[in-house]
Order: sequence, then structure tokens, then C-alpha cells
Amino acid sequence: MKISAFAISEITLGKHNVKETRLDQVDKLVKAKKKTYPQVELIAGELAQDADVIILPQDAKMDLILKDLEFMETRLAKNPLEQERIVLDKMKAALEKEEFISTLGLTAAEREIISGYGLFTLKPVVVIKKEELDDPGTLLARVLAESKYICFLTVGDKENRAWLIKQGTCAWEAAGAIHSDIQQGFIRAEIISFTDFIACGGETQSKQAGKMRLEQKDYIMQDADLVNFRFNK
Repeated sequence: MKISAFAISEITLGKHNVKETRLDQVDKLVKAKKKTYPQVELIAGELAQDADVIILPQDAKMDLILKDLEFMETRLAKNPLEQERIVLDKMKAALEKEEFISTLGLTAAEREIISGYGLFTLKPVVVIKKEELDDPGTLLARVLAESKYICFLTVGDKENRAWLIKQGTCAWEAAGAIHSDIQQGFIRAEIISFTDFIACGGETQSKQAGKMRLEQKDYIMQDADLVNFRFNK
């Protein structure tokens, strides 16, 4: 995922690992050759429209809001159809209250109407303090949590790994985060909750205690679920 650092020059752009303490705990119970944390890419503020999430300091909040307000006024001046105008007015009112569009809870139909707009504050926007830049790892972990991203874990001889997904992602979609072949051949997901995994002392013990569940495509992934996807190759 990409995070735009809007009006922030004191942060190193490029790829960053996000330390995941639950992966560390799992790694102590299941030995593997490699441990892989979630990874994000920090990009420049001028590339904010290409980002999944935007971070900015408090004093730059209005600059971002004004970009979207300018767009609203331009679209409204073109006398759009009623359905579009209603959504535009709704978003404009929020922006004028210095609220981000992402906080409005737009419906799927409303989002479809504005799908081609490229609005900045429709994305998750996290306001940060300058002192947080001294600890990028902690900052990025907060950004992911506030942007409603979670992770699931996979373990094995070769690699113990945490994978980033959005809250509300189903098992079938999560399988695609690993590889499209796993998604296309999806049979089921073998799930152990993180709490059960740690309490039981590992994968084998969790299975023996009856803590492994077989879930189908529509299962909604929970934060730090340990999963093994079964699929047709």
C-alpha cells in the first residue's frame, strides 16, 4: 500500500517495514527461515492522488480540504445532474466544516457517482504531530490502524509473514493478497485466532484443542488471524 506524506519533508520516502509485534510472538512459537513484516511505501505529497492513505500535519489540513473544495465548486458550476449535485452539495458542506469526505459514510451508490473524481479527502487521512516523525515504526502502525487496515498471518518452514488487508476483507479476497492462483483455486480457509494460537502454544496444539475453524469464501477476516488457504492448483 502507498502512503502519501503531504506537506511533510522530514520523513524518508520509499519502502518501510511496519513492525508487527504479534508476528514476533508467533515467530517464537513457529520457527521459520524468514520473518516478513508488512511493508508500505511512503510517497511524496504531490502524488497524494495515487496513495491509499494520506498523512499530514495539522497545519496542512486546510490545504488538502481546499483542493477538494475547489474541485466541488468547479463541478457544481457545470450544472451536473441532480443525483450528482446532491452528492456534491453533501461533500461540499462537510468540507466547509473542515471535515474530511472519508468521515461522511457515503453509500455505495454515492461512491459510484463520484468514482472518477480523484478526491483527496475521500481517502483515509491521518493528522500527525511532528514529533511522531522521530519514531516512524510507531507512526506507521498508528496510521494503518486509523486507516482501518489489519493484517493476517501465515506461518511455515520457509516464512512467517504478516499480510496487510482492509478491515472487512473476506477470505477469498485475502487469498488474493498472497497470490491470484490461491484466490482462483480457493477451497477453504483454515483459521486459528491469534488469541487461541498464543494461548495453546502453537499451531499443532491449537488444532489438538479444536481451535482451528474451516471457513468459506465469505468469511470476514479478523485482525491477526492465522490462516492456511487450501486451494486447487
